[in-house]
Amino acid sequence: MEEKTIVCISCYYKGYDFMDEMKKLGNKIILVTSENLKEKNWPWHAIDEVFYMPELKPSVWNLDHLIQGFSHLMQTRKVNAVVALDDYDVEKAALIRETFRIPGMGQTTHRYFRDKLAMRQKAKDSGINVPEFTAVFNNDEVNQFIENIPAPWVLKPRSEASASGIKKLATKEQLWEALDALGEERHLFLLESFKPGDVYHVDSLTFNKEIVFTSASKYLAPPMQVSHEGGVFRSKTLGRYSDEFKSLEQVNAKVLSSFGLLNGATHTEFIRSKEDGKWYFLETSSRVGGAHIPDLVEASSNINIWREWAKIEDALLRGKNYEVAKPTGYYSGLIVALIKDKEPDYNEFECDEVVKFLPIDYHVGIVYKSNDSTVVQERLDSAAEKIQANMLNILPPKGKPTS
Repeated sequence: MEEKTIVCISCYYKGYDFMDEMKKLGNKIILVTSENLKEKNWPWHAIDEVFYMPELKPSVWNLDHLIQGFSHLMQTRKVNAVVALDDYDVEKAALIRETFRIPGMGQTTHRYFRDKLAMRQKAKDSGINVPEFTAVFNNDEVNQFIENIPAPWVLKPRSEASASGIKKLATKEQLWEALDALGEERHLFLLESFKPGDVYHVDSLTFNKEIVFTSASKYLAPPMQVSHEGGVFRSKTLGRYSDEFKSLEQVNAKVLSSFGLLNGATHTEFIRSKEDGKWYFLETSSRVGGAHIPDLVEASSNINIWREWAKIEDALLRGKNYEVAKPTGYYSGLIVALIKDKEPDYNEFECDEVVKFLPIDYHVGIVYKSNDSTVVQERLDSAAEKIQANMLNILPPKGKPTS
């Protein structure tokens, strides 16, 4: 079997299972990562070569230097695929593919999975509900928007992951103050209506334009709330035969088809408006969800989306077919929170429903599963109460997000 060479790009420590699976499938792995991640527990047994990039600021590399370095790499190695392991790496990988004519998602399509303004415009043009929004390039258009759309509004970075950098604004004065403070970076933001409601995420695998696996879950505290107010991050899977699951499966398929996704893993978020009960598209990304969402998905379905994504990439490189196993039908729940101690004492959280305790410094992280949705909810509620009462450490939001 011919060995293929896959370059994995990541400015964040993730993708262990992906690289491990790719190696098992008989491929050569080259990792390009940030210099400050040298000491992380990468799957060194699976990595043939590693190259480091200095960070100009968190997750940002000099792209000219990246291209120059890749040019030298290509002189003596035939690269078959370039894979972005983190949201921040999607545009880096797209730039490399376009420059060196490597198959895969290019810069035009990548915009729909990275630039929130492009996402919203594409979704709206495709007949998918989105919160009312506007670019903030032009003062008159901004004023017209805030006259027609009642406050509160949300000012969002167009290309940040998670809820990082989002500002909720209640008055015209607050908005213009926030826009003026952005200075030369104003064009990197968008403005949209704030819609109260429950936030959901859909995690999918796609092969040759066909969605072959879907998991749908509900955040029990929206990421924006956790990011801005501190607190406990919780998510819980939906039953595969529930009306919510079926609705999300349908609208997610419409998003991915409209955006031109051909292959790979995706993490997409929707909000169900409290006002009208409709589903609204929030954002999508062509990567595996962060914040240990893959552990949540695997607990309920027995599908490891990192490893399945690797199998999809391998099948594409070798011109083979790909089939995913039939998912199991458990309910699962995930809870993660920042705490004061480096390593939590998990003794008081022990119970039959625990699948794993997540080893994250200065965090408590637990994954539950059960045949009964109510039991999962009870475990998540009980754990949240214990964490809030005795362990929680709330810091002002800074640095790189995790979802």
